[in-house]
Order: sequence, then C-alpha cells, then structure tokens
Amino acid sequence: NLAMTTNGATMRLVADSLKQAGLKRVNISLDTLDRTKFHQMTRRDELNNVLDGIRAAQEVGFDPVKINAVIERGTNDNELIDLATFGREQNVEVRFIEFMPLDADEIWNNSLVLTQAEILETLQAEYDLEPIRRSSAPATRWRYADGKGEIGVVATVSESFCETCDRTRITADGQFRSCLFAVEETDIRALLRNGSSNDVIAEALERTVAAKWAGHQINQVHFIRPRRSMSEIGG
Repeated sequence: NLAMTTNGATMRLVADSLKQAGLKRVNISLDTLDRTKFHQMTRRDELNNVLDGIRAAQEVGFDPVKINAVIERGTNDNELIDLATFGREQNVEVRFIEFMPLDADEIWNNSLVLTQAEILETLQAEYDLEPIRRSSAPATRWRYADGKGEIGVVATVSESFCETCDRTRITADGQFRSCLFAVEETDIRALLRNGSSNDVIAEALERTVAAKWAGHQINQVHFIRPRRSMSEIGG
C-alpha cells in the first residue's frame, strides 16, 4: 500500500497524476495554521498553497487525507485545538507528532518534546475522545465521540512503538530505509536504472529489512542521529 508524505505545496499541480499512477494515500505536513509562523518554520510563504493542496488531494479521491503536525514546545503547542478543529471541519485526519531528533537545525532536545500525554490532555479538555484499538500504524488513534472524524498521535519519543512498526521508506532520491532513524540506506534507484532484475531488487529490499534495528534508541547514550533531516527523508 504505497503512500506519500509531502509538504503539499505543489499538490494542486500533481494530485491527479499521482492518483492515476496508483498512489493510494497522501500525508501532508502542516505544523501551523498561522501564515507568519508557517514562514518562520518552513522558510517559505506557502501556507495558502498547502491548504489548497489538501483540497486538491481530496478532490481527486485520496481518502483518507492525513495531516502530519509536528508539535514543538514553545513554538506551535498553542495550536493543538486549532489544528484539531481544522481536521474536523475539513474532513482530514490530523496526526500530532512528537518533536523528534530529525530537525535540520539540530536544536532538538527532550525539553522541546510535547508528549502524547500532554497532547491528549489538551485535546480532551475541548473534545470528547474515544480510543481506537491499536494497529501496526505509527499513530495511536482516537475518534471524536460525536462521530466527526479521528485524530492520531505519533509518540516516537515518549512511547516508542518499534515492536509493532512494519513501515519502510523510500526517499525522493530513491534510497530505501528500513526505519525513519536508519543510518544506512539501500540505493534502489541505482538498481532500477542499471536494469537489475526483480529478484536482485527484492533481495536488496529483504536484506535491508532484515538488518532493521530492534528500536531507534532515542534518549540512549548510544543513539546515532541520522545524517538526513526529516524533510530529506520524507516528512
């Protein structure tokens, strides 16, 4: 089931082509609804294009369209209710993501992480939420008691879910990663372009997955920060 994570800024231009090519789902990154803050966080004045890209993804039939909102303490943690309300009004599932050590500026530290428990406490003060049984998906999910949508929280830092994770990633430049925090990649693009057989490509994928770590080791002294930031990996 192929899904794509994108900033959504040019989704209006490519949504139909992606759908026709067989893409099943899109996750669009949106950390703030404030235009000034959006520019500060992304260094691009693209908020209107991202919001239009969300609508474009829905119009061509992607369902569900999910919104990835990375929450950083002191930056956008005051927008939890606004983002949740946006999801309810626009019929998109907002997934709140704990701030992870994958930021391009490398300012991450644990004090900047708004935990799942804190996120949920804020949301439950405004909305009545009911838990949904956990699957292998990264997000722990809740539904609104009034039936108007769902939210998810990806608690990578405070409540690691490595034991149940079955996700892999392919970056925009064709590198296959067994984990978001992997420090090694397999160059699938090179294999495809040099005419490698399906068996050779499958073997490379299997070898990479077999070497997947038991866990990402965040907060451990031997944690190794990936050389790529989240935006380079796909998120």
